[in-house]
Amino acid sequence: MASKGTTDFATSILALFMLALTPLAQAGESPGSGGHNAAGKAESPYLVLISVDGFSADYMSIYPTPALDRITVAGIRAESMRPVFPSLTFPNHYSIATGLYPSEHGIVHNHFPDETRGNWYHLWDRSDVEDGRWYGGEPIWVTAEKNGLVSAAYYFVGTEAAIQGVPPSHWHSFDASVPGSERVATVIDWLQWPEDRRPHVITLYFEHVDTAGHDFGRGSKQLAEAVAEVDAHIGRLLDAIDELNLSDEVSLLVVSDHGQASYVNPEESFVLRDHIDPAGLEIVAGGAYAWIYQEQPDRGQALAIRDAINANWSHGRAVLRDDAPAEWRVSDSPRYPEIFVVPELGHAVVADRESVDRLKKGDHGWDPSSKAMHGIFLATGPDLPQGVTIGEVSAVEIYPLMLDLLQIDAPLPAPERAGLRSLVDRED
Repeated sequence: MASKGTTDFATSILALFMLALTPLAQAGESPGSGGHNAAGKAESPYLVLISVDGFSADYMSIYPTPALDRITVAGIRAESMRPVFPSLTFPNHYSIATGLYPSEHGIVHNHFPDETRGNWYHLWDRSDVEDGRWYGGEPIWVTAEKNGLVSAAYYFVGTEAAIQGVPPSHWHSFDASVPGSERVATVIDWLQWPEDRRPHVITLYFEHVDTAGHDFGRGSKQLAEAVAEVDAHIGRLLDAIDELNLSDEVSLLVVSDHGQASYVNPEESFVLRDHIDPAGLEIVAGGAYAWIYQEQPDRGQALAIRDAINANWSHGRAVLRDDAPAEWRVSDSPRYPEIFVVPELGHAVVADRESVDRLKKGDHGWDPSSKAMHGIFLATGPDLPQGVTIGEVSAVEIYPLMLDLLQIDAPLPAPERAGLRSLVDRED
């Protein structure tokens, strides 16, 4: 296994912002659709997938969200959307896009090793993010392209890579400095392109709520402002769809990859180096989680590490990969660690004492079974019912729904993940 060194929370949090140092946009023609909708595809439906990173399931009941409320009245709202394990940005976005669990699509964390490749995937590393070989499965924009439909992305995990050799026809490199208003304006422009070039699948991403939640915490003025800002951007898009008379052609989905919670007392963080010898280990620790990789497999060492943590900590537990809960759906892939360290909600685990001071106000990454880690799912469109509230949904249920809304006949990742398709009412 390639050496990475200890990764701490600060690295994890700063990752998204480091991407802002890269050039904005690369728009090009893909080998999928070739930038033009196939003959007979111009009448196909349109789909806009919006991700509001870090938008907790309960934010709509806490903050005014007039635009999201419009979607609720006009369409469907889930009580919450349960993230996959771990409740982090990259694995969950890619599960939403593919209908697969991280053990199936390979993006198991924001940063992780691959023994067969001899290196690590880092979300802040442009060469990794743009390398399609890291990404398994088939995201919705690739499915669309392979079916002769143009796709476009204003950010979404995986859209900067040629997955299966197929990128979106048009895409932008992530840049946090680009205002949300500019992103929305571009999407509105795409929806006005001539039908032969108009994207039928569009992704749009906002990081603002997640950033405010990390930096200032739940209940902060800054978080309220971020929610209001993103809601206003979505409202502008809804208005434009109405003004362009596309309401009968466009399905719009709003999701979030995970929720957000505050730390109980960072000063009481469990410091791994106080209890285990880091020699021969690679530690990926982010406050709400820690993954411990062994440079060389050693069952005895793994057991000793697990027991040392569990004997000295009352607010979390260490679990060996072989004993991980079934609902986590981890596999024996070397991309997963030998040891997972899972704090109770609000409690923190760090690699070393220096990392304690770098903890933010809010975070995510805790067990997805916690409601605080749940995000949102809203949907509206010509084939969806109005004013319907449903129960909890899963991130892996979104892809099959998108296939149906786009009228694409493609294989399902797994039939049992197609529950949301029953909501679609379309005359065939």
